[in-house]
Amino acid sequence: MSGKGAPITVDEIDAAGLQVVVVAGTWHATITDGLIAGAERVLDASGADYRMVRVPGSFELPVAAKAALDAGADAVVALGVIIRGGTPHFEYVSAAATDGLTRVALDTGKPVGFGVLTLDDEQQGLDRAGLDGSKEDKGAEAADAALRTALVLRALRG
Repeated sequence: MSGKGAPITVDEIDAAGLQVVVVAGTWHATITDGLIAGAERVLDASGADYRMVRVPGSFELPVAAKAALDAGADAVVALGVIIRGGTPHFEYVSAAATDGLTRVALDTGKPVGFGVLTLDDEQQGLDRAGLDGSKEDKGAEAADAALRTALVLRALRG
């Protein structure tokens, strides 16, 4: 697990006035629900206004993220789980979700917090989902990144 080198953020985020949409897939519910809970903890503590939308899977995250940002959201937190199987499906879906979310961020000029876990097995997801006993909380990290980037962009745009 590569949690080494992660930034330690201890300062509170004041994101009052930011509109955020959390877009989450529905596959691997235990892991996804942990990611959502972590993102919601960060968003609640920040004072940001947010709403949750669900899409079938990680492949659908980019189009929903784009729609949310086009509709006026300041940031999106994208959460999904993709577990490697015995076919090339993993590579295709992982690449589509990653490339699509990157394109959405660049095309809209708005941040997309990347909380899509690409895993070899379910245990890796359980270790990263912010659940009791997890070593990391990738949902919280994705929300934190989206908020901090939205605030930087707000400051840069004056």
